[in-house]
Amino acid sequence: MKEEEKSQKVRNRRVHMANERTFLSWIRTSIGIMAFGFVVEKFGLFLKQLQYLLGKEASLPAHGYSSVLGIFLVALGTLMGVLAIIRYKKVEKQIDKDTYQPSLILDVLLAISVIAVGIFLAIYLIHSV
Repeated sequence: MKEEEKSQKVRNRRVHMANERTFLSWIRTSIGIMAFGFVVEKFGLFLKQLQYLLGKEASLPAHGYSSVLGIFLVALGTLMGVLAIIRYKKVEKQIDKDTYQPSLILDVLLAISVIAVGIFLAIYLIHSV
């Protein structure tokens, strides 16, 4: 009986560590999305300054989409971080109660976001040509 309890505790520890690794991976992803958003927004500012430096006759795209996209990406990364914390705590409780139910909300949100950003960037690049 004692050996079975020890085995159960070790297994639970492993599952909790796997949950923590998943959480940290979501946090890394959200930080990456926020950093990308910051770079996109600052690149738009760089283009505006470059256009000012070169004069009004410079033919640089001046749509202003990069600021909107950058802010959107930073907000999306922040939202994903919050959702990752919520998911981590929810799964932690389910592991302790042995009632784990997989949830796809964060996965679907990430996939839709990546698709939307990809479409937006494709439209932006086509429009700027």
